Amino acid sequence: MVTDLGKIEKTCLLGFMGQGQSYKTSIMMNNLACMRSNRLIYQNISQKIVGGEILWVKGRNGSGKSTLIRQMSNLLPTLSGSLEISGDIALTDEKLVLDSNLPLEKALRYWADMDHSSLTKLDDAMQMFDLILLSNIPVRYLSTGQRKRANLARVFASEAKIYLLDEPYNGLDQDNIAALDRAMEKHVKQSGLIVIASHIKPQITIDHILDIDQRPAKSTMQQSDLVGIGR
Repeated sequence: MVTDLGKIEKTCLLGFMGQGQSYKTSIMMNNLACMRSNRLIYQNISQKIVGGEILWVKGRNGSGKSTLIRQMSNLLPTLSGSLEISGDIALTDEKLVLDSNLPLEKALRYWADMDHSSLTKLDDAMQMFDLILLSNIPVRYLSTGQRKRANLARVFASEAKIYLLDEPYNGLDQDNIAALDRAMEKHVKQSGLIVIASHIKPQITIDHILDIDQRPAKSTMQQSDLVGIGR
């Protein structure tokens, strides 16, 4: 799924690619904070990433890694600080967005068509994650690991420059972890940008590390308490 953040207002115009203009792929967070159910998950998150770089968001379970990924995807509001994104986004997390009643290839092709991706790129992604032999199998019959690989193939078949990967290594064996690492290295060599939220340390070159555990937050607070955070 590609999210065109250029059509969504946050703190500024985010990555609209049109009218003959071009913007460098980037994510910039400045004193970012997020609250859910009256609980401040994190605060004072500041980081800049540009095309050709990988950010690893690390932290214990429940520390806010997935929350930050969802905030970058515009699925959660920015309550304090600023978030500026230039470039289209493809997101994968634990949710399976493929139509469970369709054969795998048709389910992936549906998303590729929505993302205006070429069939060649889709075929490359399916080969990359060893899915060719599963092309005609309905998605509902896939194992947990196969579904994980299918979700990853959907992202890597997209035309997005920014990949947000939430716990991408979960459910993968060593061969497919290696395949994922190769796919990520290829994407950044093509000036793509990747954010990995994982409790597992990636074995590829990481340009930036953001440790959510080092951003202490109060257990509970009111939204009015956010005034002044990050100043």
